[in-house]
Amino acid sequence: MANFKKTILKNGLRIVLAPQADSLTVTVLVLVATGSKYETKEINGISHFLEHLCFKGTKKRPTALAITSELDGIGSEYNAFTGEEYTGYHAKVEARHTDKILDIISDLYVNPIFDPAEIEKEKGVIIEELNMYEDLPMRKVQEVFTELLYGDQPAGWPIGGRKEIIQKIAHDDIIKYRSRHYVANSTAVIVSGGFSAKGGEKLLVSKIEKSFKNVLIGKKGTKIKTQINQTRPAVSIQYKESDQAHLVLGCHAYDIFDRRRHALMLLADILGGGMSSRLFQRVREQMGAAYYVKADPELHTDHGYFAVSAGVDNQKLLPVIKAILEELAKIGQGLISDKELKRAKDHLSGGLIIGLETSDALAMFYGGQEIFKRELMTPRELLKKIDSVAKKEVVAAAKDIFQNSKLNLALIGPHKNSKDIEKILRF
Repeated sequence: MANFKKTILKNGLRIVLAPQADSLTVTVLVLVATGSKYETKEINGISHFLEHLCFKGTKKRPTALAITSELDGIGSEYNAFTGEEYTGYHAKVEARHTDKILDIISDLYVNPIFDPAEIEKEKGVIIEELNMYEDLPMRKVQEVFTELLYGDQPAGWPIGGRKEIIQKIAHDDIIKYRSRHYVANSTAVIVSGGFSAKGGEKLLVSKIEKSFKNVLIGKKGTKIKTQINQTRPAVSIQYKESDQAHLVLGCHAYDIFDRRRHALMLLADILGGGMSSRLFQRVREQMGAAYYVKADPELHTDHGYFAVSAGVDNQKLLPVIKAILEELAKIGQGLISDKELKRAKDHLSGGLIIGLETSDALAMFYGGQEIFKRELMTPRELLKKIDSVAKKEVVAAAKDIFQNSKLNLALIGPHKNSKDIEKILRF
């Protein structure tokens, strides 16, 4: 498994190189520390909007077609994404085209032109994307859940924004927001894969420095701290005619710096990691009440949560909620065997190593660490941390997290009455 080399340029731009000797591909990933949590209510969705606009044309490639034709012409896979605390631009290609994708990705990040006509046109694209998510309850329920958790503050707002706000965002808003956040000291460039044959790491760093020589320099804009004030179980139901109910049941947990995060990863794996996990066996295999059921931790710089997600037979909704709560409570009672803990550790280990076989996955592994924490650990070092977690630490995390005062349930489906759910929403 590849190691890494980190370089910080004089302007503050960070470069992480993660070579894979046998890889036939290279991925270039640019991450910037901004997202929906850096927005105000008046411009909610602008981070995602800006991500779209960077693909609409640059000084060197003045149209979207000029960018995509060049990327398609070398058979690359490319995309961009926006989260709460970071935005990313990436392309994956045959290793022989490393210089080309470095030039393209740096160009769209550093030199976008923001044609006012394209901004107005792209508003329609964004709104249709939001409409699409409204028709995907499996995804939409995640937004309902975070809004329930955090309410009217950036952590509770939708990453994509709201239609009425998107319609009002102007050219000057885009320029001002970008100048506050797309600056060198908040940007990381990650290159992973089989780039060693292109002249070595020193030459590649030099090329990256040249490609990003015109990146903005300035003071990084800040975000407000997330506030958590929950004292009792909470429920949010969005009515929708559908053949199944999509739910997210979870609790406030830890941030990405908390030492208990590795115990939280194991807790999630025991409950919802794979087809042999407790929730999969209980809800799908024993009850026959769902096709998908999973458990995940979601960790950010100043908050986090643990959540169980499932698509459930409408007629079995209440029994499924009870079953999930029972399985969560068992962990807090210490009902974990040594064998089960070892299975979870081995499952996480295998999934991580297999998942990092590709250059794009490896880029995101290192990039996610760098943009959040500015310090890196290798996959092996992470696995060592996970393997060192004792059973009592997993139990302690469950006891701490699975409390009524931290409990939340979001639901999308043909249900209007929350009283029956509120009655049973207790550990």
